[in-house]
Amino acid sequence: MRFLVGNGQHGPAVYLVEGDQAKNLSALDPAVGEDLTAIVSGAVDLDALVAKAAEAQSTPVEAITPMMPVAAPGKIICLGLNYVDHIKEGGYDIPEYPALFMRGLNSMIPAGAPMIRPSCSEQLDYEAELMVIVGQGGKHISEADALDHVFGYTIFNDGSVRNYQRKTHQWTPGKNFDATGPIGPTVVTPDELPEGASGLKIESRVGDEILQSASTDDMLWPVAKTIATISEYATLEPGDYIAMGTPPGVGHAKTPQRWLRPGEIVEVEIEGIGICANPIVAEEDLVAKEAAE
Repeated sequence: MRFLVGNGQHGPAVYLVEGDQAKNLSALDPAVGEDLTAIVSGAVDLDALVAKAAEAQSTPVEAITPMMPVAAPGKIICLGLNYVDHIKEGGYDIPEYPALFMRGLNSMIPAGAPMIRPSCSEQLDYEAELMVIVGQGGKHISEADALDHVFGYTIFNDGSVRNYQRKTHQWTPGKNFDATGPIGPTVVTPDELPEGASGLKIESRVGDEILQSASTDDMLWPVAKTIATISEYATLEPGDYIAMGTPPGVGHAKTPQRWLRPGEIVEVEIEGIGICANPIVAEEDLVAKEAAE
């Protein structure tokens, strides 16, 4: 199944996507709510809902403005240094344990929303990533059972302000500027993809310029291993986000360095999932516009 959370003709809703059309699940059952939380947690009978949707009226996907798949996840855990060539281009040693960090909710935005280049830095970089949405929660999850805890997969652009990321050994500043982490728009359930979302082409680009291009097969820590590792220290909960790291080709490693510029539209595409596209807007232009209004 493919889901889209977005604002349509009747307001925020969860949609079941079928090609270029979508069925409003929230209209069929109010218990669904305005994001995927109820479905992810198993609070609604999804099979019955899907059967009911078969007879429902469709809405064009293009008429729906994407929103966050899970509006308020309990945790947003990100995996860094998960592709060997990206590790090398950043000048790091290959780690024996995954580099894990967290993002705050204010740093996240849906696909299509403006990605803000902060006024204090021009070094806004892109990072194409696979994003896992946790379904069944748990702690001390075995690697063998870990994929049973995945509700679905979506797309993430881990926008990073590089000079702030490198001000400290902890990456928190550079990874948490407001409105720098686009996610979505489509969430795809595991049955529609290879096991662990492996072997999928992952790419970022601006227009015809291909910035990154790789395969999710190249991850050092695949999805199952990552879930098992995180659950050693944290109880995973339904709706948590886990970002799976980025392949080589990021802007800070290019010569000359390639930062995202206002007026550009950056796209991240993952095979079988879709495209997350966002315009780049300068914070100072956004502030001036809001003041004028």
